[in-house]
Amino acid sequence: MEFRWALPQDIWELLYCLKMRSKYAILLVFVVGLVIIEKENNFISRVSDKLKQSPQALAEANSTEASPHLPENGSLASLQELDAAFSQLRSRLRNITLQLVGDGDSRPRRHVLLMATTRTGSSFVGEFFNQQGSIFYLFEPLWHIERTVTFEPGGANAVGSALVYRDVLKQLLLCDLYILESFISPAPEDHLTPFMFRRGSSLSLCEEPVCTSSAKKVFEKYHCKNRRCGPLNITLAVEACRHKQHVALKTVRIRQLEFLQPLVEDPRLDIRIIQLVRDPRAVLASRMVAFSGKYETWKKWASEGEAPLHEEEVQRLRGNCETIRLSAELGLRRPGWLRGRYMLVRYEDVARAPLQKAEEMYRFAGLPLTPQVKEWIGKNTQAPHDGSGVYSTRKNSSEQFEKWRFSIPFKLAQVVQDACAPAMHLFGYKLASSPAALANRSFSLLEEAQPSWVT
Repeated sequence: MEFRWALPQDIWELLYCLKMRSKYAILLVFVVGLVIIEKENNFISRVSDKLKQSPQALAEANSTEASPHLPENGSLASLQELDAAFSQLRSRLRNITLQLVGDGDSRPRRHVLLMATTRTGSSFVGEFFNQQGSIFYLFEPLWHIERTVTFEPGGANAVGSALVYRDVLKQLLLCDLYILESFISPAPEDHLTPFMFRRGSSLSLCEEPVCTSSAKKVFEKYHCKNRRCGPLNITLAVEACRHKQHVALKTVRIRQLEFLQPLVEDPRLDIRIIQLVRDPRAVLASRMVAFSGKYETWKKWASEGEAPLHEEEVQRLRGNCETIRLSAELGLRRPGWLRGRYMLVRYEDVARAPLQKAEEMYRFAGLPLTPQVKEWIGKNTQAPHDGSGVYSTRKNSSEQFEKWRFSIPFKLAQVVQDACAPAMHLFGYKLASSPAALANRSFSLLEEAQPSWVT
């Protein structure tokens, strides 16, 4: 009997012991939980207090000199300081890279992009840089890309073409002329080609050592103007580009300024973008002469009024004006990535005061204006009569830039004014209200240029 009662008693004692241990365990877990919760509350409170700093405190934190060491707390101010330090390091990397690219010269290598559209005087203005001996100048190299790669206007195709143009442009500014070999037709053999578009318009491709002995029985579609040179040796051109102090390029085939941001931010480039514009009425009048076959409908409508002017052609004109306007507005807004690297120039201002505008453009690009450039400007802007040919760069510029007013029918001018009014307003081109106003020499269609156009 004692044994049977002893067993339940032992079991009871065991259960009691386990019960007491469970209470202690629960109490211990509760205490530990309280400690953890308290620590979390303290941490959240510290972070919250930091984020709730007054604007003045945050401003003081942002104004301190950036340090590459991140403080122990992960506050917002610390992240901003780290970002500032990264920007500072990137700026230093850019300066070091530019010094290395400059081949040890005390002056950094500059890259100038003259961005325009057809018949805006870009060939004439491009000569301002072509005539400078320390600049490697290229005339419309993107022509080869346009001829080889087909993009239909509008939508994704327009974006695709702009990206291709931009990537090729970057390589050219870095003196990688080999990129053109994939687009020149017929394809170069052993890096030799007689088909470099308008080679004679780039003095750098027509001087020693790039100008090699001419080869017999070799047809050169594009040749140098003032001397006989053999087919272009692209390797020699690359070496000449690398030995020149600066690089300049003019193109009418890329118009969207926003696509050039990667070039501006590339530490290997120190680029200056000059956007050249012209009165769209003058542009149309010039294109109707230079590209007569493409404007047959316009000419018939202006002279006879019988053939209807297709709405799609007017829309194309409006789209071109809007693209130019949007790019200019972006540049004039002075976004951080473009500040100090964009300049808007009107062809009419260049024509009226070519030497003054050349000095302004050179000053903007950070380049010296040499006597050779000044001499060329003097010889080619005071000709007694316009140079022969629609592509001539020899003109009496002060008289030539408004000749279109006396040749274009007023009804055509009205179409342009209706389609391009926002762009004309931005660039300071006045609208003509009548045929008499259009042809009145005493009535200026040009407002004064704005100093803010240099950003």
